[in-house]
Amino acid sequence: MQVTETLSDGLKRGYTVVLPHADLDARRTERLTTLGKTLRLPGFRPGKVPLPIVKQRFGSAVAAEILEESLSEATQKVLSDRGLRPAMQPKIDVVSENPTALDGDLEFKVELELLPDIVLPDFGAIELTRLKAEVPAETVDKVLEQIARSQRTLEAIPAETLEARGHGAAQGEVVTIDFVGKIDDVAFEGGTGTDMPVEIGGEGFIAGFAEGLEGAKPGEQRTLNVTFPENYGKAELAGKPAVFEVTVKQVSTQIVPPIDDELAKKVGLDSLDALKETIKSRQQAEYEGAARMRVKKDLLDALIKLTDFPAPPSIVAQEFDQIWQQLEQARKAGTEDEEDKGKDEETLRAEYHKIADRRVRLGLLLAEIGRVNSIVVTEQEMQRAIWQRAMQYPGQEQQMLEFLQKYPQLTDSIRGPVLEDKVVDFVLELAKVTDQIVTPEELAKEPEEEKQAA
Repeated sequence: MQVTETLSDGLKRGYTVVLPHADLDARRTERLTTLGKTLRLPGFRPGKVPLPIVKQRFGSAVAAEILEESLSEATQKVLSDRGLRPAMQPKIDVVSENPTALDGDLEFKVELELLPDIVLPDFGAIELTRLKAEVPAETVDKVLEQIARSQRTLEAIPAETLEARGHGAAQGEVVTIDFVGKIDDVAFEGGTGTDMPVEIGGEGFIAGFAEGLEGAKPGEQRTLNVTFPENYGKAELAGKPAVFEVTVKQVSTQIVPPIDDELAKKVGLDSLDALKETIKSRQQAEYEGAARMRVKKDLLDALIKLTDFPAPPSIVAQEFDQIWQQLEQARKAGTEDEEDKGKDEETLRAEYHKIADRRVRLGLLLAEIGRVNSIVVTEQEMQRAIWQRAMQYPGQEQQMLEFLQKYPQLTDSIRGPVLEDKVVDFVLELAKVTDQIVTPEELAKEPEEEKQAA
């Protein structure tokens, strides 16, 4: 095998490879001879089919196999002999005419991009601050109130009571309604409902909707003119005025149960103390998750600043294409980032290309830390992660598990984050991390520098 380097530019390499005809022909003859020993053809004894007949019948198929195997093996040898680590599958172009004939030397070109050489920094020199927040008692009390309200019952207020007091639904009371919403006199999807409870003064409704039902009585019909918020979840409704024709069917008072052991039992716990402890532990887990995200971001920022290596352009291009596709989808859905709306195409592409480059460099850096330190994802960790992914589809857990088993290549999207977290934990153990007690509000506050970088 003759190998000539034709390109050496940054991470790009190119080679011309020539495989001698004699070697290829010898492999073909050996393969055909072996095949002839197992063939059964009419007119010949088993295993005694003459080589010319075998070649006539199967020569083309065997030549194609030899060609594919030779290209693959030769390419692998070029990489291994030179200690090259490709960033992506090498590109192979056959130069020889009619290569499947194997009637001469086989010449082909190999082009590839290499993974960069990464010098890992001193993890012990990294200094980080990890925020910690405790769950205030008032937070637990607020959640208890929400749970109690979720267990409320509605008691209809008799019409004569409403008449006697001289007004309809008041603040805190609930009206049960049927409604039809229209935009430009056309009913829109999701704008029709029956027996819907609406709390007067309650949250979660379009501004003006619940307020427009104050004082309403059973049997009354009202027309509500409202405007959907500019940031409404459905782009086709965002910022648009709508008219709701409402029929009031019932006015009720809310019966909220007391916060006691009985309330705890209604939600599956033994006592009020157990319910409080559950609320506190879940809230604490949320705080710890937020704190981890913060310290992880700080760690990644520190790592990327302490290393300097180029990212393979082809991988950056792939990452950029994915980001740009998401941006275009957001544009179509009307959910594009407000900061992006005023920027021209060239500026946006430049900014998102930097983001793509950073993501690729971070991915390579974390992978290299894992490789050098033999950090791997165990089978048990993968099974747990797969189950957690399946749990994100309530009622379809088993189907999701079967789907992932059928297409195991999809588990790469699960393995990657697990490995990343293990690498982050490894580096955090070696870095100088100082814990700082803060309030929940301070923990939730977005750092100023993060806003500017977003």
